[in-house]
Amino acid sequence: MNLNNMSPAPGAKTEKKRLGRGIGSGLGKTSGKGHKGQNARSGGGVRPGFEGGQMPLVRRIPKRGFTNNFKKVYSIVNVSDLEKFADGTEVTAELLLQEGVLSKVEEYGLKVLGNGTLTKKLVVKANKFTKSAAEIIEKAGGKAEVL
Repeated sequence: MNLNNMSPAPGAKTEKKRLGRGIGSGLGKTSGKGHKGQNARSGGGVRPGFEGGQMPLVRRIPKRGFTNNFKKVYSIVNVSDLEKFADGTEVTAELLLQEGVLSKVEEYGLKVLGNGTLTKKLVVKANKFTKSAAEIIEKAGGKAEVL
């Protein structure tokens, strides 16, 4: 198979409708737009969500909740994710980003959660640790350093 002999699957491409080409085409006279009215006019039609002047559904439903502007957002990593590093490694947010464990480092830095187990001695530098995470790291012989 080459680029020059490739073609779309049968039925994938359809012919463009040719409107206003006589009554015999089935799409003559009003060209499938019916008689008069807003939708028959050029540039006619209404925007999505418009309900003819009636109060739209989006505005009839009450608003709920809010966004807390003061929320501290951390990049989160579990203790089990640190198992991939060799003994004695100094684990930082930058290293985790480089290794693909994190997709991005959030504004308030790194937070380590205590989900999973750890068997390697690691020096973990983060902005925040849960009690269980710090406990697991130190039990494995490592060190949990708060930045």
